[in-house]
Amino acid sequence: MADERPDGIAPLAERMRPEKIEDMVGQPQLLDPEAPFRKALESGRVFPVIFWGPPGSGKTTLARMIATYTRYPFRAFSAVTSGLKDLREAIKEAEIHRQQTGQPTILFVDEIHRFHKGQQDAFLPHVENGLILLVGATTQNPSFEIIPPLLSRARVMILKSIQNEDLKVILIRALGDSEKGLGKWDFQLTEEALEHLVEISQGDARVALNNLEAALFYRLQTGPEERAMDLAAIEKALDRKALPYDKDGEEHYNLISAFHKSLRGGDPQAAVYWLYRMLSAGEDPLFVARRMIRFASEDVGLADPRALLVALASFDAWQKIGPPEAELALTEAAVYLATAPKSNALYLAEKAVKAEIDQTGARPVPMHIRNAPTGLMKKLGYGRGYRYPHNYPGAWIEQEYLPENLKNRVFYQPTERGFEQEIRRRTTRHPKK
Repeated sequence: MADERPDGIAPLAERMRPEKIEDMVGQPQLLDPEAPFRKALESGRVFPVIFWGPPGSGKTTLARMIATYTRYPFRAFSAVTSGLKDLREAIKEAEIHRQQTGQPTILFVDEIHRFHKGQQDAFLPHVENGLILLVGATTQNPSFEIIPPLLSRARVMILKSIQNEDLKVILIRALGDSEKGLGKWDFQLTEEALEHLVEISQGDARVALNNLEAALFYRLQTGPEERAMDLAAIEKALDRKALPYDKDGEEHYNLISAFHKSLRGGDPQAAVYWLYRMLSAGEDPLFVARRMIRFASEDVGLADPRALLVALASFDAWQKIGPPEAELALTEAAVYLATAPKSNALYLAEKAVKAEIDQTGARPVPMHIRNAPTGLMKKLGYGRGYRYPHNYPGAWIEQEYLPENLKNRVFYQPTERGFEQEIRRRTTRHPKK
């Protein structure tokens, strides 16, 4: 196999790859007994599919299971290393097989998003006529990366990161499996060591198994007589220290609070430090990115409108390329937010307007700014007296837009910081009377 190691033994993650649905851990939305995909798989009547999910979530495993349950021939290639020449060869083989058996060939395309639009077009006629049963795998959003004609002919199945409890099951199973796993060495993991392996794997089963295998072989070289691997042994083997962190406990809130306050206080050094404290301890990077998106609106606001775009871009970068490359995108966003001019005027406006609505209820819309799509509504006065701003100099004319009892209320008050200085200039040019 292409992924075998020099010693001829396939990596643990490959050896432990499940072959039956019952052996799969995680992805209940696809594999629960009543899930449509499972029923299709068990019946052997499957369909072209694109598996979309993060690394190590089971995309390749499910693709191979389709071949197992349908008994169709399976041809796999990666969009990273293969091109149209390889596709033509696969199509030729599929044509020969169908002539001989009448069966389609499962064509598994890993990283299918890496094929450009023209290359993806080459699949269409063969998917259309049933020569190949296309199974694609991607870490990217198919809506953006896969051409619409191909999407319309395949179902998108979404896989999620493996949950921590499921990762524990996978690791314990590998540790005890004497045939395909590591059972013949009879090693044991302490609970702390197991937790650490799970945390640093970030929902990726392949990473978890590779780390377990690396730790075991390190222990065989340095202390073969020891049959228990504690946290210290795992840390030393993987050169990854376990930082004190409980994603559901006090330390979780302490660290995100320190990060948020460092951003608010304009300290990029502290912001970067707390960011990596969380990432190194296994915090969900998208949780951190979401907090930065909120911060961009709450604490920077319109003092720098680009802050929200930078924060959103960091979230998008993590979803598209993941670790380790996207860690720098999170760092970029943190430094930008920390050094941006600050204003909580939007946050205060939000609180003020919510309080007003809670207190005064649903005030009626003024008649002159109501919509009047029918003759009756016009007769009743809907829209009467409305002045179209574009008909006036500067596209502005003084008129009231708030309900009668709320005239002259000011919810949003821009500061003199950053771009809000310009907003203040614009709003004071036409002040509320």
